[in-house]
Amino acid sequence: MATAFTPHAGSTVTASQSWARFKADPIYQAFWLLRIGFTVAPIAFGLDKFFHVLVNWDLYLAPRLNDIIPGTAHQAMYAVGVVEIAAGLVVALRPRFGGYLVAAWLGGIILNLLLIPGYYDVALRDFGLLLAALTLARLATAMSGSHVSGQS
Repeated sequence: MATAFTPHAGSTVTASQSWARFKADPIYQAFWLLRIGFTVAPIAFGLDKFFHVLVNWDLYLAPRLNDIIPGTAHQAMYAVGVVEIAAGLVVALRPRFGGYLVAAWLGGIILNLLLIPGYYDVALRDFGLLLAALTLARLATAMSGSHVSGQS
């Protein structure tokens, strides 16, 4: 029988036991929903910075910031994409740290959006995401040493 994780030294929990816990424990479910969401979304948005399938991301860089950073807004979005992909991978591997990393990144995005008139609604939405990322980090801390692989 394959093992899914080892919650305590010398103790092995099977994949079916892990699935049973997932089905029964709303806290465990919340942790995994946030972990999956904050893995997939940053990676998807980061990749889109290179392909512009969803939106022209260059429009989301505040002109004041564009004036002080080197290169063009388009080049800056490549760097943003790399950071977002990295943040998603960190959440996947180390959710306790990754949650705080994504929250900090969202804080920067919020500050950028507050410098662009007309984007205050998006900044407010991102504030909600920031709170969710902090919740992920706190849940990961509570689950550390419990039933969650990839904890730091």
